[in-house]
Amino acid sequence: MNRLAPTLDLHAIEKLREEELEEARSIQAEMLPAESLCAGPVTISHGFQPIAAVGGDFLDYFQLMDGTVGLYLCDVSGKGLPAALYAALAVGTLRSVHKTGTSPSDALATFNRRLLIRGMPRRHAAIQYAVFDPRTGDLQIASAGMPGPFHLSADGCRALDLSGIPPGLFAGTRYESQAVRLSPGDSVLFCTDGITDAFDGDGEQFGVERLQELCRDHRHLSPTELLGKIFSEVEDFSRGREQHDDMAAALFLYSG
Repeated sequence: MNRLAPTLDLHAIEKLREEELEEARSIQAEMLPAESLCAGPVTISHGFQPIAAVGGDFLDYFQLMDGTVGLYLCDVSGKGLPAALYAALAVGTLRSVHKTGTSPSDALATFNRRLLIRGMPRRHAAIQYAVFDPRTGDLQIASAGMPGPFHLSADGCRALDLSGIPPGLFAGTRYESQAVRLSPGDSVLFCTDGITDAFDGDGEQFGVERLQELCRDHRHLSPTELLGKIFSEVEDFSRGREQHDDMAAALFLYSG
C-alpha cells in the first residue's frame, strides 16, 4: 500500500522560520547594552546594524568595581545565523573574563585560549578591548583584526596604530596594549569594518579617511548624535547597493 507523503505547508514553514528569526533577533538584542553608559566623566553610546535578521558583531561596556570603565567591540567571522551563534559563544566567553579587572592584552590572550578550546575551525573573532581609568585619564587598548580605533581631539581625528591576530586562530598568540592619555572633551570611536568597508554603487569604499573627516567635522556632537551621523552617512554613501556586512560602533566620550 502506497503512502502519500505529507503535504508541505510552505506558508506555515515560512511563518515558523520568521518567528524563529524574530526570536533570535530578540535574543541577540539582549547581548547588546540596553542604553548608553554614564559613569562620572565617561559617556559611552553604541550603534548596531546587522546585514540580516541577526549578525556577528557585538559589543558591551561596563563599570568595574575599582572605578575603571571597560569596553569591547567584536566582529566574528561569517554572516547571518551561523555568525550570530558563534557570537553568542564569544559573548559568554568574554563575560567570564571582563569583570575580573584583567588588562586588555591579558583579556585577549585568555579569550584566544578559551575560543581554541572550543575547537571550531575556520572561526575567529576580531576584537578591540579597552579599559579607562578616570583617575589618570589613561585608556588602555588592545586590538586584533579591526580598523582603528580613532582618537577624536581638538587636533582632529587620528587612527591609532594597533594590530594583532584575531583570537580563535593560533595558540600562544600574544597581544599588546597601547595607552592613550585623554584630555577632557576627547572621544574614541570603536567600529567594525562593516563601516569602513561599505561600498557605493561604483564599487568605491567608504574608507578610513572619509570616516576620519566625518568625525573631525562633527566631533562637537554628543556620542549618540555622532554615531547617528556616521550610520546615516554610510547609508547615504551606499545607497543603491545592498549592505554587505554587519556594522557596529561604540563612541567613548571623556568629559573630564
